[in-house]
Amino acid sequence: MSQQFKYVIRIFGQDVDGTMKLPYALAMVKGIGYNTAKAIIYKLGLDPNARLGELSDADLKRIESMLSDNSIKGLPSWLYNRRKDYETGLDLHLVTSDLIFYVRNDIEREKRTKSWRGVRHTLGLKVRGQRTRTTGRTGMTVGVTRRKVAQPQQSSQQQKSS
Repeated sequence: MSQQFKYVIRIFGQDVDGTMKLPYALAMVKGIGYNTAKAIIYKLGLDPNARLGELSDADLKRIESMLSDNSIKGLPSWLYNRRKDYETGLDLHLVTSDLIFYVRNDIEREKRTKSWRGVRHTLGLKVRGQRTRTTGRTGMTVGVTRRKVAQPQQSSQQQKSS
């Protein structure tokens, strides 16, 4: 009994292309990178060369349940994307809107405490020590205006000869 191939899969509240291979398809979800996807696949015993659309509903539920309650069950904590959370002190792995929410809260906390990073975020400048002399400029471009070069006047003898 072969099941129907699904071209669009809804996983972690996001639509993912079903024709992609499993590690690349899982990496399309915000908060899951390629290496995390490979670790999840090997932990669950799935074929990494299989397409996402070939998986059964039970396999998709196993993938989602592995990342439930903000931790990857059975994988080391160094693989998580939020270790030692600021508020709880727990190791978390966040995906999709949870990740966006936590990052936004971190930036707002830095702005409130007026840390160096918070001040840079407030001013809209680069935060991680990149150069700002030539790159990252915003606003209108200011170009160099070129003066019109005056044409040398031809003498009357040169005009007569031509």
